[in-house]
Amino acid sequence: MSDHASRKADHLDLCATDDVAFQGKTNLLEQVQLIHDSLPELAVDDIDLTTTLAGRMLRAPVVIAAMTGGLERAEKVNRDLASVAEEHGLAFGFGSMRPLLTEGVRLGYMVRDVAPSAVIFGNIGVVQAREASSQALADMVGIAGCDALCVHLNPAQEVVQPEGDDDFRGGLDTLRRLREELDVPVIAKETGCGMSRSVGERLAAAGIGTVDVSGAGGTSWVGVETLRARARTRELGELFWDWGIPTAGSVAQLDGLGLDIIATGGVKTGLDIARAIALGATAGGMARPFLMAWNEGGRSAASDAAKQIIEEIRIACLLTGSISPAALQAKPLMLGPALRRWVPQGGLSARMLG
Repeated sequence: MSDHASRKADHLDLCATDDVAFQGKTNLLEQVQLIHDSLPELAVDDIDLTTTLAGRMLRAPVVIAAMTGGLERAEKVNRDLASVAEEHGLAFGFGSMRPLLTEGVRLGYMVRDVAPSAVIFGNIGVVQAREASSQALADMVGIAGCDALCVHLNPAQEVVQPEGDDDFRGGLDTLRRLREELDVPVIAKETGCGMSRSVGERLAAAGIGTVDVSGAGGTSWVGVETLRARARTRELGELFWDWGIPTAGSVAQLDGLGLDIIATGGVKTGLDIARAIALGATAGGMARPFLMAWNEGGRSAASDAAKQIIEEIRIACLLTGSISPAALQAKPLMLGPALRRWVPQGGLSARMLG
């Protein structure tokens, strides 16, 4: 097995456990209190969860977030989860497509036959994107039939690895180039450390319209590399294990910048997604709950998990008197003190109670 395939196999195994969770930090979504409406004047069937994300329509604001690709085990996982996205009208994201870009490996990336109309997000690291031609990336996207390309930003994960990337110059120029030269939208995606307002402002100025904040509070990729004994030193990995901006803090930081926001990072339920949407996200993404369901019962269990998550979002909308996710974004909400500290001055002020 190649080093890359071995790494991906380790990631699948570790991310199915609690061992790689943040140790002392949550995603702060528990600090978002939705306001109950005893007179919603709605029926459950009235709730319309249709959402536009990166220019494509979803039947519900859910992304089956990036997990894996490039190895035999990824083939079954990705095909099953992509077919679940097709069934329920969700978006589906590949893990890193570096094996396809650099080695022509297609395992885990050929899902269009089981997901002909699903919204599919490609995925490549910003360092690899910087070094690749736009044509090579366009070919990669075309081979897999992606509707958008996520360019992932993972400096924290890389710098703790003994042979990881340590030169992150030119990232913004790379994103700008790809936005101009690719025929699909480009999504800037973090990998578990969140996004600040400064980063959001720079991305918006570069013409990037969609971001995946992938905040702290879920899987720590520094922790993953530490447990794989891939940190430069165990001490370094332990020190930076909890590095990052919590998911809810990241969403709050990006308020008012005109970005479509995907809230990932420790998102476990449809209620979590509803909280993120109320805070300003366009959709919520999760990987581990789908992987856990798939591990326990295959495609059927993953489909049942999707149904449950969608129903939870629908019920949260009903109980706040919101006929749609857009209506939920206009409702008042209460924020706990730890999350309030992340809200920019003047941000969300018209909607916050207390």
